[in-house]
Amino acid sequence: MNQPDQNTNDTPAPAKRPTILRRLLSHHELATLLLLLHAPIDASAKPEIPQLHEAGLIETVAGNETGAAHFRLTSEGNAVLRGLGVK
Repeated sequence: MNQPDQNTNDTPAPAKRPTILRRLLSHHELATLLLLLHAPIDASAKPEIPQLHEAGLIETVAGNETGAAHFRLTSEGNAVLRGLGVK
């Protein structure tokens, strides 16, 4: 007996990437996004980098001649700032 509310589609739902937007950003995280708005920064510059990277708001860019990793905003990070009226 089929129930009308039951989903009979066998296609699994696409996996959703967790985002930091499921919680409020700290003022330090927002400040880091603002810094990245203007230029990539060194990976060791701010302690908020790992959380922002894991959330998909920033991404790694190729290092310079010294090989140091740098980070910049992703489209999601830019969207957060646009939502705040920054851009």
